[in-house]
Amino acid sequence: MHHYADNAVAPISDVRLPTVTGIKQAVSRLASVVSHTPLQVSCNLSAGYNAEISLKREDLQIIRSFKIRGAYNKISQLSLYERKKGVVCASAGNHSQGVAYACAALQIKAKIFMPATTPPHKVNRTCHYGQHFVDVVLIGSTFDEAYAEAIAYQLNHQATMIHPFNDVDIIEGQGTVALEILKDAQRKIDYLFVPVGGGGLASGIATYFKACSPETILVGVEPAGAASMKASFEAGKNIGLATIDGFVDGAAVKLSGDLGYHICREKLDYLVSVPEGKACATLLDLYSKEAMVVEPAGTLSIAALDLFAEQIQGKHVVCIVSGGNNDSGRMGEIKARALQYQHLSYQQE
Repeated sequence: MHHYADNAVAPISDVRLPTVTGIKQAVSRLASVVSHTPLQVSCNLSAGYNAEISLKREDLQIIRSFKIRGAYNKISQLSLYERKKGVVCASAGNHSQGVAYACAALQIKAKIFMPATTPPHKVNRTCHYGQHFVDVVLIGSTFDEAYAEAIAYQLNHQATMIHPFNDVDIIEGQGTVALEILKDAQRKIDYLFVPVGGGGLASGIATYFKACSPETILVGVEPAGAASMKASFEAGKNIGLATIDGFVDGAAVKLSGDLGYHICREKLDYLVSVPEGKACATLLDLYSKEAMVVEPAGTLSIAALDLFAEQIQGKHVVCIVSGGNNDSGRMGEIKARALQYQHLSYQQE
């Protein structure tokens, strides 16, 4: 387990970076749309780790994930000309729902490209949130193929691309999660665990925490089959991965955002990964013991607690539960992956 914050990283030049001021301004933009989600102490987890463990419940957000924050913050700032031209995005899941909800609220047209392999319920929810303002196009078999189509559409129609994570306004919107956590926390936060995919959420959280609660230790958590940021950290540049396990779809990206890479490299104290099977076992535990419906990416922060079991004893720990858009049709595979992981763990003991 490598401690990253000791290693200085060269700052990005000529690029606007997210700021505490930007995050505070985003809060006022989001006030009428976004839920201030609860920070809840988990008695089960607290007892299990001999610590006070609080869960930031973004699975209870209006679209059941934090993604509405960044999408609305970005889209609400578009000029009248940009609004008339409409927006475009590519996403296999929560980002598309955030963009759709924001566009319906602001009455802006959107073209959303989703892989043809996207689970039907995610497509249906995107259409539901977007109402008649959103046109969903199912194309390609991967996010990268859908994204290529989105870029082609953007060039032909002068639409504004709403990137899932590599955008300052998106990052500042996601950073409002951190402001809420610090507002609601009853005592100093010793450790904060945050899921890492493209790095948008982690960048926003880290920007705010390092300025307003610098003593908090920040831990980023990736799925082991898609640990693209870890690979980039080790290479010393944002390189990405040729292939990934896309199972933890809310955090599985081949290439992190350049902004996310630089900010996380500078501000995260640790970056760790957890096996997909561990995320699945955690998902089933949360369902049976906490009555929480969480998607695989939403379990990452909790699944990583085992790696820090000794350090967090007696500490105040916050885990961000990033989303709850789980498809019931996946439960068979989730159970199978959890069982396989538990079997392997048992054999290794």
